[in-house]
Amino acid sequence: MSSWESVGTKRHHTGMRLPPLDAPATAAADRPLRLAPIGCQRRDWLATVLRGAFGAATARALWPMCAALAPAARTAHAATDLPALGDGGDLTLAEERRLGDQIARAIYRDPAYLDDPVLDGYLEAVWMPLFAAARQRGELPDTLAERFAWRLLLARDRTVNAFALPGGYLGVHLGLIGVTGSADELASVLAHELSHVTQRHIARLLSRQSQQAPLVLAAMVLGALAASAARNADIASAAIAGGQAVALQSQLNFSRDMEREADRIGLSVLTAAGFDGQGFVGMFERLQQAARLNDDGGYPYLRSHPLDTERIADMRARLPWTAPDAAARAAAGPVAATVHACMAARARVLADPAPDRLQAHVRSGRDSREPGRAYAAALAGIGLRDPASALQGLATVEAVADTAAAQRVAAWLRLELLHQLADDPRLPAAEARALPDAVQRAAADGSRTGLLLAARAAVRLSAPHVQPVWQRVQAWCAQHPDDAGAWSALAQLQHAGGQPVRAARSEGEARLALLDAAGALDRFRAAQRLAREQGLQDLVELSVLDARARHAERLLREQQAEHAAGR
Repeated sequence: MSSWESVGTKRHHTGMRLPPLDAPATAAADRPLRLAPIGCQRRDWLATVLRGAFGAATARALWPMCAALAPAARTAHAATDLPALGDGGDLTLAEERRLGDQIARAIYRDPAYLDDPVLDGYLEAVWMPLFAAARQRGELPDTLAERFAWRLLLARDRTVNAFALPGGYLGVHLGLIGVTGSADELASVLAHELSHVTQRHIARLLSRQSQQAPLVLAAMVLGALAASAARNADIASAAIAGGQAVALQSQLNFSRDMEREADRIGLSVLTAAGFDGQGFVGMFERLQQAARLNDDGGYPYLRSHPLDTERIADMRARLPWTAPDAAARAAAGPVAATVHACMAARARVLADPAPDRLQAHVRSGRDSREPGRAYAAALAGIGLRDPASALQGLATVEAVADTAAAQRVAAWLRLELLHQLADDPRLPAAEARALPDAVQRAAADGSRTGLLLAARAAVRLSAPHVQPVWQRVQAWCAQHPDDAGAWSALAQLQHAGGQPVRAARSEGEARLALLDAAGALDRFRAAQRLAREQGLQDLVELSVLDARARHAERLLREQQAEHAAGR
């Protein structure tokens, strides 16, 4: 369920080609779970309508069905209030998780999906305090926390958007990170999307659709009967269209109520996590400013989201007034302002890596003391393979790094520069010789970001420098078996170290973490073939390969069964 509308594409997702989950009906959600209307099967109802449209005897047979259907239709039409907080309706936790897995599986295969350890680590730093606060406040019960995936998905998309999916998956577009002016604003978006999941809005929306189906079908039946009795097709069309319009308007009202609920609960989670509640106001104001040219604010009753002006007023009314002191708020928050400025700049560069845009970032950041501009210039210089520009921007970032976290961000940027430009003859020799030390420091800094960047750069080094990084990544994968990026980094190290069997198994584990059972089974079987060809005698490795291949085969059968059931 997307709640932050893409600028210029109101109420539609872009870049990931996902069906909008807040639309009145979604094929992706409706088919796999077979959510039939209450008390009837949709296909049987439509067949009966068609058979009874021109026969009085059949029409008389339909009247008892309509009488039985009417109370359910009136109940669905009248139930405009939200159910109890966290009530998932007819959708179980397991069904919601399976639905989320199906959608996430498609996202992982989409070219827009981005695996960037630096931005992934930053999103986790903003996300984890929110997650902990939601659990502490009781918004997130243990059953939901343990059974849902809770994964953040990054999309290479310039639109200002984020979305929540069933089963605890949350997506963030690069355009959203790039436009935010503080970590508080980004955290407000994540808190809002987290609240959609904790209150099970998607499950409630799907249940709402199944409850409204009798209303629409009743209108169709009565329209067909009217056409049969009066021989007037206009009466039938009006009755059917009226029923659909009533159901659609009720669905829009329900969606807006969910958005208001996510705003209010999200604000409580945001402030409990240590972020400034003004982040909500600032984010809504940015969305309003960005959409001003495309949205005149008309027809609020036809929107799936409340107007930005309404949301701003609501947030301001709920926040205690304090004297504006942006510097003090930034210093007191969980994320330093310098770190956010660098990460927002990174998102802007990665969102549009065209050469002309990279050159514009270099020009904008030249001689600038602003951390964001300098970081963008350095990263753009790396992309353009321009060591001079990259080193100049890096020097500024290192000079303005005012916290330990900011200094670590600068160290990661230096490692990326040395890794990407190590073979460029224009890179000073002293810088090129610093790569092994930079790799070891990043691998030992205790963060996933540093470890994965070190692993990617270590493939350029000799064996004595690779082995310590290899061991650290292997230990990380053992502790985090669902980390696809770590498994991919380990596979690169194993390939570079002349271990093709183990590398193929690591690639299979990476595919499993991305919910790709077919790809995982292919890599496990490839590893088994390599083991036979090489005469591998490591019984432990062979038994692990056999177990993982059987596990992937079982998952693949389950996925194929779900796909067949959804047809």
